[in-house]
Amino acid sequence: MRVLILGSGGREHAIGLKISGSSLLESTFFGPGNAGTEELGTNVPLDPMDFDAVADFVLRERVNMVVVGPEAPLVAGIADFFADRADLAHVSVIGPKKAGAALEGSKKFAKDFMHRHRIPTAKYGTFGKGELRDALAFLKKMKPPYVVKASGLAAGKGVIVTEKLSEAESAVREMLKGTAFGDAGKEVVIEEFLKGVEVSMFVVTDGHAWRLLSSAMDYKRIGDGNTGPNTGGMGAISPVPHVTPEFMEKVKNQVVIPTIRGLQRDGISYRGFLFFGLMKVQGDPYVIEYNCRLGDPETQIVLPLLDSDLLHLMDGLANGLLSEIDVSLSNKAATAVILASEGYPGAYEKGKAIMVPKQQEIGEDQQLIHAGTSLQDGQTVTSGGRVMACVGMGADVEKATKRAYALAEAISYEGKNFRSDIGTVQ
Repeated sequence: MRVLILGSGGREHAIGLKISGSSLLESTFFGPGNAGTEELGTNVPLDPMDFDAVADFVLRERVNMVVVGPEAPLVAGIADFFADRADLAHVSVIGPKKAGAALEGSKKFAKDFMHRHRIPTAKYGTFGKGELRDALAFLKKMKPPYVVKASGLAAGKGVIVTEKLSEAESAVREMLKGTAFGDAGKEVVIEEFLKGVEVSMFVVTDGHAWRLLSSAMDYKRIGDGNTGPNTGGMGAISPVPHVTPEFMEKVKNQVVIPTIRGLQRDGISYRGFLFFGLMKVQGDPYVIEYNCRLGDPETQIVLPLLDSDLLHLMDGLANGLLSEIDVSLSNKAATAVILASEGYPGAYEKGKAIMVPKQQEIGEDQQLIHAGTSLQDGQTVTSGGRVMACVGMGADVEKATKRAYALAEAISYEGKNFRSDIGTVQ
């Protein structure tokens, strides 16, 4: 198969790395990719949001499958675009159509979906333009901490959690006026704060059959001890120690199955990956959010723990044959430590030369996943806030974490920044 992976981050590099050994693979293209993906296939200067350019490339290079990494193209309808064109209908798109991607693209849609299908989630209210007075009145009825979310896509930054009512009210005003998060915040969700521990779950589904991947937990805060501002994720572990077999049964019966059935009842076709952002509250799962694609940095640890052929799995879900495919998961654990640029998640400089170990110096139970990197005059340099993921695997999280940090220490560039407590705090 000839595969095009859209995106340029660690998730896309991890996907490319996982399918690289598949017997089904003929060649891999990345649009636009990064310095790491260049070693696995061909980087192409494509904008994943330019559907016409993506289509032209797919036809020209006889691509059989398009794996959509980021959420924005899915929410914008790239799967619909391919399905609606006769000359592209034969191409498998891994990712849901626009109706299914709305689970991530609109928090209001997702919350209403959960309410309609009795999927456990926090109590909430949704408000749009012209409903400021109602939103503020609803907010006053809530107990602190207050949770205010921009309904649309806000690159993971559209969530305000505060103990102060005045700050929550200010966030609501700025969102509904369009001054905070632009169009993404013109509709807001105010919800009850859930106290518990977070868990990430990933499902592969063709809309009928589904297969669970390993559980994961990511570390959003920039600083040790879960301090400082939120980021796109500074590390992750899998599996999650507090995820018991009893809890997994509750996740399947109370969350996953009702979600798949809810999509069917609503007439929404869904073929791709589905992420469940969960909160474990007194032993029970509550859905915080859905994502319509694989997460980042969770992908970097979940895929190494998948013993099955990922390309075969994606081919099966694209063709509605997932029910015939068994998924095998490793009994190992994995940890990812993210190397960031100095200043991230605020302003940071790019173009810092990166010194990395030679491939033969990286252990069998270690993987170096590129994210914010690019090639400049043959040298790998930083090009993003989160630069690389250093992945370690082992018999348990402790051993995996040691290997991840050993790799992190072996990489150098000016301004390298990373947390020192991944895998040791929750």
